Amino acid sequence: MRALFADRMRAAFVVLGSLLILFVAWPLLRTITATGPAVLWQTLLDEEVRGSILLTFQASFIATGLAFVCGVPLAYLLAWVDFPGKRLVEGVIDVPIVVPHSAAGIALLMVFGRRTLLGQAFSIFGLKFVSAFPGIVIAMLFVSLSFLVNAAREGFEAVDPRLERVARTLGASPWRAFWGVSFPLAWRSILSGMILMWARGLSEFGAVIILAYHPMVAPVLLYERFESFGLRYSRPVAALMILICLATFVVLRLTAGRKRGRA
Repeated sequence: MRALFADRMRAAFVVLGSLLILFVAWPLLRTITATGPAVLWQTLLDEEVRGSILLTFQASFIATGLAFVCGVPLAYLLAWVDFPGKRLVEGVIDVPIVVPHSAAGIALLMVFGRRTLLGQAFSIFGLKFVSAFPGIVIAMLFVSLSFLVNAAREGFEAVDPRLERVARTLGASPWRAFWGVSFPLAWRSILSGMILMWARGLSEFGAVIILAYHPMVAPVLLYERFESFGLRYSRPVAALMILICLATFVVLRLTAGRKRGRA
């Protein structure tokens, strides 16, 4: 504690940082404390609320898995390989962060809608995206994949390329060198990106509500209840979501801290 106030500069930084923390924490605490435990428990027992929360977690998890399968190889190429159009690819990966998510939903609707070429092609196999679970997944995937790809790329960039070359000279195949050297060394950054992407998917609203209003994920349900019944009816759902997300990230932080301590 003394180190925080060792000089005037650090003391000023503590004050400024505390203001930002207060700005984040106060609305969250106010929402949680305004709802009693009995109301929270009753909200949790609501089948519609419980189903929307589980749906949100499941869809974001699947989107993160899809991004892992395709995004980690792309991040590896962006980190270590120079090719024509590389800057353009990096720009395309970053675009979903800055595009308004309602615009992203419309863009996805233009490609995966019922009357589009891809929409009709997927419908042959019984797969539809409008007002369906796959639509929620691709909406979350679109708006949050940048977090995983960028984090994984930074992780691979931090790995010394000579280590993989040494493995290759010792007879390892490219696949074995990747899985045995590069991937384990970049794994912490990849995991961090996966967590960030999964968390971003949980909060997605704009793209989801345009592409797949139903079935309702938690943010859409919260909006629907606020619009239909007002603050008093929607506040318990908001408090429940805040508590669940907070508990999830506390567990993740504690787990990461233990792993670092063992390392």
